[in-house]
Amino acid sequence: MENAVESMAKDIPLYPKELSWLSFNARVLQEVEDESVPIIERVRFLGIFSNNLDEFYRVRVADVRRLATFAKGSKKKEHFSDLLGHINEKVLRLQARFGHAYTKVLKDLGQNNIHVINERQLTENQRAYVEEYFHSEVLPELEPFFIDDRDTMPLLNEASIYFGIYLELEDGGLRFAGLELPTDILPRFVAIPHRDKCHEKVYIVLDNVIRACLVDVFRNVLPIENAAAYTFKISRDAELELGEHVTQNIVDRVAKSLKKRKQAEPVRLVYDSTMPEALLQLIKKKLKMGRYDSYTPGGRYHNSKDFMSFPADSKRHTYRKINPLPTLPDSANIFDWLREADRLCYYPYHDFRVITKLLASAAIDPKVREIRINLYRVAQNSRVVAALINAVRNQKQVTAVVELQARFDEQANIHWSNELSDAGVNVIYGVPGLKVHCKLISIVREENGRDRYYSHLGTGNFNESTARFYCDFSLLSSDAKLGEDAYRVFDFIQQPHLQPEYHHIWMSPYTNRPNLLGCIDREIVAATAGKPAEIFIKCNNLVDSEIIQHLYRAGAAGVQVRIIVRSMCALLCQTRGLSDNFKVISLVDKYLEHARVYAFHNGGEEQVYLSSADLMTRNLDHRVEVTFPLLRAEHRETVMDILELQWQDNQKARVLDADQSNGRIANRKIRRDVRSQDAIYRYLKKREL
Repeated sequence: MENAVESMAKDIPLYPKELSWLSFNARVLQEVEDESVPIIERVRFLGIFSNNLDEFYRVRVADVRRLATFAKGSKKKEHFSDLLGHINEKVLRLQARFGHAYTKVLKDLGQNNIHVINERQLTENQRAYVEEYFHSEVLPELEPFFIDDRDTMPLLNEASIYFGIYLELEDGGLRFAGLELPTDILPRFVAIPHRDKCHEKVYIVLDNVIRACLVDVFRNVLPIENAAAYTFKISRDAELELGEHVTQNIVDRVAKSLKKRKQAEPVRLVYDSTMPEALLQLIKKKLKMGRYDSYTPGGRYHNSKDFMSFPADSKRHTYRKINPLPTLPDSANIFDWLREADRLCYYPYHDFRVITKLLASAAIDPKVREIRINLYRVAQNSRVVAALINAVRNQKQVTAVVELQARFDEQANIHWSNELSDAGVNVIYGVPGLKVHCKLISIVREENGRDRYYSHLGTGNFNESTARFYCDFSLLSSDAKLGEDAYRVFDFIQQPHLQPEYHHIWMSPYTNRPNLLGCIDREIVAATAGKPAEIFIKCNNLVDSEIIQHLYRAGAAGVQVRIIVRSMCALLCQTRGLSDNFKVISLVDKYLEHARVYAFHNGGEEQVYLSSADLMTRNLDHRVEVTFPLLRAEHRETVMDILELQWQDNQKARVLDADQSNGRIANRKIRRDVRSQDAIYRYLKKREL
């Protein structure tokens, strides 16, 4: 198992979560390699793989690097140093696969009359077009800088890609230069005239537009005989250091920390493997990278995350878009609709506009007194935020909890917090020491002389954009006790010295962990007594050592444990004597699996919980997270039917074995093809009839 097992607290055998994450990204790469996936979607999965890897280095590898640097004792230093070695080995193998997949995708694009060509493949007509585009659009945006032993390297932006430029001068001398590619200003993929077939599409990447005219970048500056450009990029440590400035408000502290992040130490250098050694060594020296940093030789192109926005030329080259199922009848009053029954939605299969409709209606309803909401990540042009601002205009009391430390959305959330605050919304920046990650809306409406609660409890963010491709559950409820619980969570956030009692929900950092462990232990007791005992978990990440220890005990006691995990899984799968009675699968398909579900047999009285919390220590102990039960039998049935469809998937499911090698499902008992994301849409559509 490539020495992957590590022992954590109380000698619990675990698969290193960083290597497990790389196994997840390998599943993303499998989608690139799968020729049954529409070609443009394969291109976009190239971008997702690359973007994921960038974030992995900024966050997870940066964390291991810090641990290796500051670990006390030779054994700990050796452990983290070895882990960095395993990470780099696995990344290099994945990068090699990525290179092969990239080449194959370009070939398959060409077979579909979509061509991505380089500067050496241009026809005379195309070259004229590219040179005109370069001089009119690109050259004004270029700011080259020289790299030598005397000058300091300019501060490099980790979101950018750079050229390391090797200049041979007419007098026989050499100069080295750097150049940031202006991909934040200009498109990465430039459409150029076709060659022979009028129905073909031809693109050249911005990198190669510049390569085609590279000497012109230095015209009238140096007498250049020859010039060559080699791409490189860096990843910086993304950790925010907020400090303890008591007199400085949280917005200023986060803003200041974001500025420091831009100057954080590089943790990875990715470079063109053909770069001349002298230029490479000079760049390394200028970046002041150390022994625990990562160096990844690659191909000619980097920042492949830009492939996520590769232009789609035909619907037949992408996944067919579904029509989200309607939730609220067009003529219905949403509050009347919710009083009839609680409603369970599952996005993107259901129409997310039910959320914006709820907030827009609450904003103008004369009977609504108050709206409370958690905002973690919101869309760029957020109708959610617009509804909250309109509610203030209509004299509603509006409280928005804005989490300023939502990783990589910090700047956007500072913007939204200012917008909301300026409009008169009561903006709260969370709880000191705890990220607020729960997904709640609480609306107080006066009915018949009394306050009535209308609530949203869910697994995903209030983001219209991501709701189109993130799979998340959403419960809309007029239940009085659930409503009181949701409202009290906001009381806790505003006054964290309070610890309210709740009727139904569990809340991190207090009751999520003990209640989850209690449910697992109850199944262990049942199995030990010879009674039926089952646990079914769906989550994004399973890495908490105490939860895993209890799951190991459950399997050993005879509890049947099924787990669907999207990303990291530190539990050792298919290991005799440790994970007996277990099966773990992972799903990667056109939609991102984001929901968290925790289901327990409970002596035949099945309990099904939805949650904002993954099974990670940070979610259970260091965040405000909410887990809530499905009280209605039909909702429990719907969720369990969806999980069963996912369990039967034999098209996009992978089995996690001891090595997390991502083998496909091979179940001879299943005679028909089951692709769960398609099957779920048909199932929900049928239930609507």
